[in-house]
Amino acid sequence: MLKVFVKYAMVGGLNTAIHWITFAIVYHVIKHDQMISNFAGFCVAVTFSFFVNAKWTFQSEHTPLRYFMYVGFMGALALLCGYTADAVDLNPLVTLIAFSAISLFIGFLYSTFIVFREE
Repeated sequence: MLKVFVKYAMVGGLNTAIHWITFAIVYHVIKHDQMISNFAGFCVAVTFSFFVNAKWTFQSEHTPLRYFMYVGFMGALALLCGYTADAVDLNPLVTLIAFSAISLFIGFLYSTFIVFREE
């Protein structure tokens, strides 16, 4: 389980970079709020994360159902984090750090026990 988590965390590092860059562009350049910026960053990064994790981390088949399960759950988590950040007027950097940490652990558990679970 530790080896799988380390792989997941490595993919998460790249995924986080993609997410943060997209968040910064949408928030600072396009001028959307944190909820939309966080969701946009998630959307750009999630496809990379899903396919790399399916193939490399979990050695599992990537199916449309698994993709939509992953995107739907993690997208809701991204929206919830962004919404909460907007509601309490959280600094965008804190939002990114908090979402990255939350999505690493919750995403790993969800991926391991639901999305890529072997039957």
